[in-house]
Amino acid sequence: MSLRKTLTALNRPSSPPDSSISAVKIESASSSSKITFRPRKIRKLSSDDPNPSPATIAAASPPLSSKSTVDVALRHLQISDELLGAVISAHSTPPVFESVTTPFLSLTRSIIYQQLATKAAKCIYDRFVSLFPGGESAVVPESVVSISAADLRKIGVSGRKASYLHDLAGKYESGALSDEMILEMRDDEEGLIERLTSVKGIGVWTVQMFMIFSLHRPDVLPVGDLGVRKGVKDLYGLKNLPGPLQMEQLCEKWRPYRSVGSWYMWRLIESQKTSKTKLSK
Repeated sequence: MSLRKTLTALNRPSSPPDSSISAVKIESASSSSKITFRPRKIRKLSSDDPNPSPATIAAASPPLSSKSTVDVALRHLQISDELLGAVISAHSTPPVFESVTTPFLSLTRSIIYQQLATKAAKCIYDRFVSLFPGGESAVVPESVVSISAADLRKIGVSGRKASYLHDLAGKYESGALSDEMILEMRDDEEGLIERLTSVKGIGVWTVQMFMIFSLHRPDVLPVGDLGVRKGVKDLYGLKNLPGPLQMEQLCEKWRPYRSVGSWYMWRLIESQKTSKTKLSK
């Protein structure tokens, strides 16, 4: 499908994201699980450095949960990339990043949702939460450790995922991980990836989705995500799916808001699927 037709489709009301995308979006079903992000001092860019590094700019950017940050990101992307700007203009609904669940709960949910269709994953997740008196607010490491693998299998959690959940909770219990530690590291993508991938079942892609949708970091580029790669391929008219290096090169102009650019790549692919479905009817 041509980019022109795709942009036309983006103007129509969008359907809910498919499972490959919505399964990674970290959302909260209960206000009781909300956490307060400790305010941080925003580092001012030194006037002595006329060319600050992208990492420095990204670290100085407030989280995407701030509407003003999203507005700034959209203006930057529209100016820096004309093709992406056309996609942004054609899409009537701007991105919203409102998840306020604790890091532990978000990572737990990510493990349960892995490789499952959204409806099935939500059903299992709801059963999982029902095991804890008090709902999501009671999903804490010591409680997860206390639930046997057999009981988790009874509600539809695979034996492998049960071991992943226990490993995550165990690392919290031992002090190897904590919500405070993760929040302190939220600007350090490499460090956070190294720390969180030590948990069984959590890979680089899961950490990057966690950083975008739970920590709301503005400059994360998931170079291995199939949806983002397909979006970049179609946006720039490439013959083949771009590899990690080409992704980095093509999306360099999106810094320091590559998370938002990636969000629009998912929307671009969704619109194509919607258009193809309507044409086939």
